[in-house]
Amino acid sequence: MQAFVQYTPTEIIFGKGAEAQAAALIKKYGGTKVLLVFGKGSIVKSGLLDKIADNLTAEGIAILKHGGATPNPHLSFAREGIKAAIDFGADFILAIGGGSAIDAAKAIAHGTKNPTTDIWKFWLREEIISASLPVGVILTISAAGSETSNSAVITNTETGQKRGLNTDFNRPCFAIMNPELTYTLPKYQIACGVADIMMHTMDRYFTSEANENKTNEMTDEISEALLRVMIKYGPIALENPSNYDAQSEIMWAGSLSHNGMTGLGRTMDFSVHGLGHELGGRFDVAHGASLTTMWGAWARYVCDVNPARFTHFAEKVWGVSTPMEGIEKTEAFFKSIGLPTNFTELGIGVQPDDVIDALADGCVFHGKRLVGSFKPLDKNAAAEVYKMANQ
Repeated sequence: MQAFVQYTPTEIIFGKGAEAQAAALIKKYGGTKVLLVFGKGSIVKSGLLDKIADNLTAEGIAILKHGGATPNPHLSFAREGIKAAIDFGADFILAIGGGSAIDAAKAIAHGTKNPTTDIWKFWLREEIISASLPVGVILTISAAGSETSNSAVITNTETGQKRGLNTDFNRPCFAIMNPELTYTLPKYQIACGVADIMMHTMDRYFTSEANENKTNEMTDEISEALLRVMIKYGPIALENPSNYDAQSEIMWAGSLSHNGMTGLGRTMDFSVHGLGHELGGRFDVAHGASLTTMWGAWARYVCDVNPARFTHFAEKVWGVSTPMEGIEKTEAFFKSIGLPTNFTELGIGVQPDDVIDALADGCVFHGKRLVGSFKPLDKNAAAEVYKMANQ
């Protein structure tokens, strides 16, 4: 096996009614004045927000609400949250929602603890985080895996840039996971979550170590089993969003897909995420949909680097025997759950050459990086992949 370091400090509280433990957990991790970070509608309409707020208040915890987190969470929202948290004297940030609320909460925690630094500098790698406030999570959307991950993604709407940041300061101290809280999600959001979970796994599965025949078999088995579980239970959850078993499997898979377990002993690739982030930053499309739009084009472009890896994927995940069958099965699955596999299906239409060039340039950070490890992409290569999806 290849050497690795595994660090997953987040305390998981999983099961029906788990959100009732929020106050005790906040106190356990030192919280007394809590900023609640959440989205725009569902947790308010469902009554969950009031339920949590009332519970914390009854336990003597002061709260301030900061709602309005959007998909592809905005830098401006995080900056507003930082100001509110500082003025309030917050010592703990609680995210209620999915990846957008969680990533925004992480950014707010960093900014509140480092009030003299503009947080965007952390995401641009101009400053290094050395301290942050504790963050807790009440998960309502199975998708991003941010509840246990070391990553957070923020979109700067002024520049159209969508950037991810990896640091162990992004690790929440606890994550409350009650699958029942996902029952009211729109089906498209469930489908996008399924795609995001699968892609977090596949972006670690196709890596440079695989090209060198240096892969950890145990890590492969975890990844392949996770993908098969998603393929089985994703359609069941879409058919019946109140199916506890299906939502449980998806929720737990979401955490495992992004807490490090599916990438042990590997260098992460994340080409598809890099390609998709540019679509999200420019067109504000759903994250999961941006990933399914790009995966097939990327897979076809890089397959020749190591067809044996794609054959292994096809056999273990889909029960077919050739690389192209595995790629086509994956795309067919995305379509079967209502997700796009090209620009037209995504709803942005065929794009002109100058937009393709801008997407590729942004993806490689204007020439400052190569994207991925399975087959590192420069600007020209990224442009070719975008062209393949531009139909």
